[in-house]
Amino acid sequence: MKKTYLFVLFSIFLTNAIQAQDEAPVSVVKNQFKINVLFPGFIYEHGFSKKNTLYSEASFSLGYSHSDFYDKSSVYIVPVITEQFRHYYNLQKRSNKGKRTERNSGNYLALNASYYFKPLSGDTEYFTFVPSSTVAVLWGLQRTYKGRFNLEFNIGPGVNFSKIETKFELPVNFTLGWVIGK
Repeated sequence: MKKTYLFVLFSIFLTNAIQAQDEAPVSVVKNQFKINVLFPGFIYEHGFSKKNTLYSEASFSLGYSHSDFYDKSSVYIVPVITEQFRHYYNLQKRSNKGKRTERNSGNYLALNASYYFKPLSGDTEYFTFVPSSTVAVLWGLQRTYKGRFNLEFNIGPGVNFSKIETKFELPVNFTLGWVIGK
């Protein structure tokens, strides 16, 4: 009886090992274009290894500022360019659980660099926006669903540099859009 159990157990392990070798490795997409509709913009993500991409985005960002001195607030729209080096760390785990990994659906860690231009709106006598750069380390997730609907969120600590000051920031980004092309 013990030999039968041992044989069955060995057969199960051998079958799983053979199937694991037959599965294709999961990797990021080589070229992916997206449109961000929440804050209008264009995104290109280039995969250069199985788990790493270079993410480039040109879009608009929404900001808020408050002057304690004048007790006034301002909302502004700023053109922004963002570059990220992304490492998708859980693609294989998602695939093993039967979850989508298509079009880079996974969680990632990223090194982020953004440049914020002079705003299109929001400058007032109480507030003047100064162009700046932000460098950050981000944790994020990206999901692309059927119909190529794309959802993305990232957050992490960073430092913002301008000609006036350097300060700690907590960049948060949320996008809704569509993957376009093949």
